[in-house]
Amino acid sequence: MLHVLSREQFLPVSPEEAWDFFSSPRNLDSITPPDLGFRIVHCPAEKMHEGQIIEYRVKILPAVWVPWVTEIKGVDEGRSFIDEQRFGPYKFWHHLHAFEAVEGGVKVHDLVHYIMPLGPLGSIAHLLFARRKLQRIFDFRREEMERRFGRRS
Repeated sequence: MLHVLSREQFLPVSPEEAWDFFSSPRNLDSITPPDLGFRIVHCPAEKMHEGQIIEYRVKILPAVWVPWVTEIKGVDEGRSFIDEQRFGPYKFWHHLHAFEAVEGGVKVHDLVHYIMPLGPLGSIAHLLFARRKLQRIFDFRREEMERRFGRRS
């Protein structure tokens, strides 16, 4: 079953500043909950680019680490990019990051389409904890971005 997570956030910074932050894969660590144990294993460039392959390790359960490999696709400089899973904890992962200039800042939009692995077992895991965990990750990201860049007054 295909699941969708959509989030929007206003940041009181220029679109260029938002793009500069989000287009550096190394910044992902700082906006991911520490208990997820998210670590970049291989990232050959400081700025993302079309076709870039990035390898991470992520803790899906206590003491259970899995590799996660994504490819950067569909880069529209300053406006959007997509990361797609090539190997990892999901059966399918497609994450659109979009940036829209608005009065006083930028609107950041995350649109994630994903499918859990393991068929019926994955569906149960999604209901029991995976959906909430993913929502918590994006809630944490929102808080970290507000701490870093401020919020609408």
